[in-house]
Amino acid sequence: MSLNLKSLRTRFALRFIRALKKIHHQEKSFNKRYYKVKVAADASMAAAVGPRRAWSRALLSRARLGWRCRAQSRRESVECWRRKRMHGHGHARAAEGQGQGQAQAQELRSLVPGGEAMDLQNLLDETAHYIKCLTTQVNVMRGIVNCCSTS
Repeated sequence: MSLNLKSLRTRFALRFIRALKKIHHQEKSFNKRYYKVKVAADASMAAAVGPRRAWSRALLSRARLGWRCRAQSRRESVECWRRKRMHGHGHARAAEGQGQGQAQAQELRSLVPGGEAMDLQNLLDETAHYIKCLTTQVNVMRGIVNCCSTS
């Protein structure tokens, strides 16, 4: 059986397995290992896609920075979550001030890496590609688990 080295699935799988081997030999703490696997999955997928997509450029940029602000951003996101919880979710208020479609587009921009400054057409195109790649990522990870659990 030969591998199609041009397929997204194969490029991601090879990069991700290489990263997992490194993590296995370096990290003993479960929490740190969990985080490093997540980063490795994102970085492997973004590298497999290359810099032609905005979401992959955003993820590659984060990976290059080493995600230095992880603790700070986690604290900020927890505080933001608490504020939203105390004062209502915020989506209904955003929809009141803007059209419902604009509020949904803003929500989508916050979910797609690098989507903050995109117009709607590019945002939808990037979202579709990002979802396709996330699906590929999940399928490859399931394949790895199935392969390892039957061994």
